[in-house]
Amino acid sequence: MAPSFDLTSSSWIGVVRSDGSPDELSLRQVFAQADDLRCVVAGLATQEFALIRLLLAVAHDALDGPRDIEEWAELWEDRESLAPVQEYLTRHADRFDLLHPQTPFLQSAGLRTLKDEVLSLDRIVADVPAGEKFFSARLPEVERLSFAEAARWVVHVHAYDTSGIKTGMAGDDRVKSGKVYPLGTGWCGGLGGVFVEGDTLRETLLLNLVAADTTELEFPADDRPAWRRDPCGPGSTDRPATGLRDLYSWQSRRLRLHYDADGVHGVVLGYGDQHTPRNMHRREPMTAWRRSEPQEKKLGQSPVYLPLEHDPARSAWRGIAALVADRPGDGGGGGGGGGGGGGAEPAARLRPRILEWIARLVSEGHLRPRYLVRARLVGVSYGTQQSVVEEVVDDRLQMPVVLLHRQDPTYAVQAVAASDDADRAVRALGDLAADLARAAGVGQEGPRAASRAEGFDALEQPYRNWLSALADIPDPFSHRDAWRRQLRKSVGRLGDRLIAAAGDAAWEGRLCTGSGSGSGTGTGSGTGTKGSTYWLNAGLADVWFRGRLARALGAPGDPDSPGPAGGGADTNTPDGGGPPAPDGAGPPAPDGGELSAPEPAGTPGSDHAATTPEVPV
Repeated sequence: MAPSFDLTSSSWIGVVRSDGSPDELSLRQVFAQADDLRCVVAGLATQEFALIRLLLAVAHDALDGPRDIEEWAELWEDRESLAPVQEYLTRHADRFDLLHPQTPFLQSAGLRTLKDEVLSLDRIVADVPAGEKFFSARLPEVERLSFAEAARWVVHVHAYDTSGIKTGMAGDDRVKSGKVYPLGTGWCGGLGGVFVEGDTLRETLLLNLVAADTTELEFPADDRPAWRRDPCGPGSTDRPATGLRDLYSWQSRRLRLHYDADGVHGVVLGYGDQHTPRNMHRREPMTAWRRSEPQEKKLGQSPVYLPLEHDPARSAWRGIAALVADRPGDGGGGGGGGGGGGGAEPAARLRPRILEWIARLVSEGHLRPRYLVRARLVGVSYGTQQSVVEEVVDDRLQMPVVLLHRQDPTYAVQAVAASDDADRAVRALGDLAADLARAAGVGQEGPRAASRAEGFDALEQPYRNWLSALADIPDPFSHRDAWRRQLRKSVGRLGDRLIAAAGDAAWEGRLCTGSGSGSGTGTGSGTGTKGSTYWLNAGLADVWFRGRLARALGAPGDPDSPGPAGGGADTNTPDGGGPPAPDGAGPPAPDGGELSAPEPAGTPGSDHAATTPEVPV
């Protein structure tokens, strides 16, 4: 009897039950018990993302829909809405057998290298750090995997495998001198992955199950997942992806597991179907998109959209703008389709279409505006020409769905503005640290970076709490005013600590000469007019910091400032302590000479560049 590991009936998907206990289930069990499961869980966030997409491909295909939003609403209300998946899995059980002799799950039967080599399982197990195996729990290499774990890595390698030179497969016409040269990562490796989490796995699946009448996405009639297509040979099929079901199960690699009765001990792995992500925003919903002007010039077409990948150094709350709204183009248009009809400039950035779908559910009344969802962000940062995994991004942002409302962006605007408030305040803190270092005659970039990191860390949980509370707030404007008051106090206290920790050298200060490079971009501090001189010490740095903070958040008690109105506080006394800011002058120089200069015009911190991180073209 031929060996078999039937993924429809054998346990292989890790889950957390509603009571918090872990378990491992088969595909049938996952769908049958989805309402009693909290989530899918795996060793890596990227593996969870890949498995969720696999489950969605099964659900979309088994339900052949939902065809429209009304059908989706029926699925949402019916606790047995996923029952048709059971018959579907029975019908396609042969294609879900990991060890099937002719059609092994997501593999190519008979795949071999030109020299019949069998490679180490390190090639598919992503938690083995490339070149740094002393830091891995698997030493010295991955020698064997259970069938259940191997199945999870098979799904993962199609989604996130690294690029680089790979061994050539017999029968692949892309082979040159026994090798295939770099063709890119797995499909998901180029995405800034986003999906929505509900309170149960059933809710998660349904919230991400986009109806076919969604205008921002295309749903071709011939779209189907990998297991309803002919098995792949060693080479590329040279075809574009047809839609969601195809992309959710896209076979970017060719592989074959080698096994015995006790498990898997080797793999044959090569390149499969590669697909450019360019302008796939109407097929791929689980990423934000950005316009690429260099690509538009190169290709002579407009617009050209590429996935907006996650920045590992930037938490989800700081990038909320990319989640809750499209960003208009320079022409002020950009409603979101990337079309630019009627002369409007196409959007510079598109929020993930999966969140556009949630916005539609809210706008059409199928989800309560105060309903809380968690946007899950998953991605990979590659290094050395995408040949190694450097870092995995895994973050969540809980927010009320009212932020996604299409017709009423008020809450979204205030949420994004509150994140920008925090960014400006922390930049002011970083400039203070740099000024103190400069006054002491030491390097500025290290202290600036450390203080900014401390500031963002201190504000992360308060912002997340503030954002979640929006669900019950009738007035988002007053809620943002409260946030700015909290920011002023929190960042002011951090500034107080920096001042208190400044050494004697910073308090004594030093004579500084303006370089003339102050442009208001936040890239330096205290550069001033070229050739001008002023005495910089901790006292003047403190005055500048309070001024920057006031400009970023509004002076307390000033009804005309961008900060909260009223209060009657003395605006000449910086909030949070510190010396008063004299009009037009700083504190006296320590040697009793002339007053040191006020903050030079254009000193970075007064205005800041856009907070959107730089992205490759």
